[in-house]
Amino acid sequence: MPFTDLPPEQLESLREEIPEPEDFDAFWEETLRLSREAGGDLRVTPVEDTLLSTVDVHDVRFPGWHGQPVAAWLILPAGAGGPLPTVISYIGYAGGRGLPTDHLVYASAGYAHLVVDSRGQGHDTPDQYEASGPQWVRGFMTRGIQDPREHYYRRFITDCVRAVDAARSLPQVDPDRIIVRGNSQGGGLSIAVAGLAGQDVAAALPDVPFLCHFRRGAQVATEGPYVELVDYLRNHTRDDPERAFATLSYFDGVHFARRAQAPALFSVGLMDPVCPPSTVYAAYHRYAGATAIKVWPFANHSGGQGGTAPAHLRWLRDKGLSPAPG
Repeated sequence: MPFTDLPPEQLESLREEIPEPEDFDAFWEETLRLSREAGGDLRVTPVEDTLLSTVDVHDVRFPGWHGQPVAAWLILPAGAGGPLPTVISYIGYAGGRGLPTDHLVYASAGYAHLVVDSRGQGHDTPDQYEASGPQWVRGFMTRGIQDPREHYYRRFITDCVRAVDAARSLPQVDPDRIIVRGNSQGGGLSIAVAGLAGQDVAAALPDVPFLCHFRRGAQVATEGPYVELVDYLRNHTRDDPERAFATLSYFDGVHFARRAQAPALFSVGLMDPVCPPSTVYAAYHRYAGATAIKVWPFANHSGGQGGTAPAHLRWLRDKGLSPAPG
């Protein structure tokens, strides 16, 4: 497979200016305020029959968008007390929290691990909202595309920020050592949360992140969710493409990156047809906190595969965010 985008030397020097909504901060301040004011209960229930002996698992339900319940797994080293450094994971596109057996690495390394279900994508958290206006029938990219206040990612990103709020209230969690992570969609969400949650996030680990530089993604990606946007604009020729991109600009990882202060380790696959490298670098180069990027020269959207978790654990150790020994 050849490079799917710009060559590496151009990616390193890429500094494209991407217009930002004038009311971006006000939009998100209002969005988060309204959801926090809506309240809602945090419920944590032990899961007894997991077939696992080295971890303890809890089913978590926390209030997300407008107080609506969001599902998560809390996975802990067996018998651990706390508080522990905590990894919050957001999931890739069209997936959900799955099963606890899908998420054993970080608890095995001594972290508390909160795995957040994906609104409308997973099995346990419905998207309780009906946006008005036209949308393409497949996927989530164009739900509410005519109005940022109705767009799907307004609700989903809010859920992800509220996951940090919920984690900070758990006795097993060290509120000063919260790490947000994810791959693809989850990577884009981790950038958004790092930008919106401020000092409540100690580090971010966005792998091959989606939701960055939507216009470039629509122009270059040949597979995956950015193609949904192309399909929509192709089949809704009466709609103004600029209106769609104006809506998406409220959810662009490039703009969240400018506000993120926590150190971050990005990753990128230079042969990625789903999240083209130039979209990843657009957010990476604008990230305000200290950054590093792990480049996988021959990787597609799978990124580093089995090499990703060891890279994370070494980087977190170097940043002083490993669990205390013993």
